[in-house]
Amino acid sequence: MEITGKIKKIDEPKTFGASGFRKREMVITTNEQYPQPLMVEFVQDKCDLLNNYQVGQDVKISINLRGREWINPQGEAVYFNAIQGWRIEAAQAEGTAGAQPITPAGKFETTSDIDDSEPDDLPF
Repeated sequence: MEITGKIKKIDEPKTFGASGFRKREMVITTNEQYPQPLMVEFVQDKCDLLNNYQVGQDVKISINLRGREWINPQGEAVYFNAIQGWRIEAAQAEGTAGAQPITPAGKFETTSDIDDSEPDDLPF
């Protein structure tokens, strides 16, 4: 899955436990009719992917949704969800990068480009 939006916040990496587990969180505001601030976490070696990005930058993030179940002391199941990023890249402005301008000549075939030598196999 992918989300696009503007970086609102990037936290510093945090290390947990004796194993040295690393996690870095960021907040992205989505580009949609009702923008949503989403917290995305990057773990272990993926933390370093955020080094080249800054607040205010438009990005596209490839994500995985993660879920966990925890049984509380009362024996009830509680569920937690996380959005985990695994790739991030600068978003390209809409209508640029790779977009070809459409011209009338490129949009429609001219009659000189049509090959009438083969029969039409359409049933109508």
